[in-house]
Amino acid sequence: MLDKRAEFQRARRPGEIEARRLAILDAARGMLLDRPLADISLRELATEVGLAKSNVLRYFESREAIFLELLNVSWQSWLDGLEVLLQEPLPTDGRPYAREAAVATRIAESLVSQPMLCELLSATAAVLERNISLEFAREFKGKAKANNDRLAAVVAARLPGLPRTAAQQFAAAVLVILSGLWPFANPTDTVATVSREMGFPPAAQKFSTGLRSGLAVHLIGLTAQDGTLGSE
Repeated sequence: MLDKRAEFQRARRPGEIEARRLAILDAARGMLLDRPLADISLRELATEVGLAKSNVLRYFESREAIFLELLNVSWQSWLDGLEVLLQEPLPTDGRPYAREAAVATRIAESLVSQPMLCELLSATAAVLERNISLEFAREFKGKAKANNDRLAAVVAARLPGLPRTAAQQFAAAVLVILSGLWPFANPTDTVATVSREMGFPPAAQKFSTGLRSGLAVHLIGLTAQDGTLGSE
């Protein structure tokens, strides 16, 4: 009987190759649910799948490419759920910017419920985009733009008064605000202990509160503009 590694090495057909790629992505997803991205090496990932490191590189050009592909899959899945979430009725009580605040809050809460996506998004520019080829960078950036455009379109559909350029700027700001907050959401045990001693709220709570308020303030600010923002 062939062992798992031998079967992997002999995969040649498109369907088999895709199955191997999915197996690698599934392993990466499982590992990321248990530990930070920084603690996962390509060698450990290969071992988790039951392969040699060189075999993994036959299907993905680098560790970073694996996690960027996983990011795109997770990003699209999140957007699918967000579209459904934002279809729910928005406030109609006439409070200033109540609809904008509700949209921002739903986006924030949906991201808080997706820690793996937050981890990958926060690491994109500083870590994951540092070891990829020009060809892969073009491919990934095209997918990222499509995802950002989709988020902007979803938000604009729920807030018809929001200029198109403002919706696009908000979509970009979601990533920036999240990326700035997420590294503080999972402190070391030492830092968490000191934070408790100083009376700070738990890191997860600070992340959730900060993301909600940050997105709401930004979206409300864009809505309050005169419509010329980003027109240059």
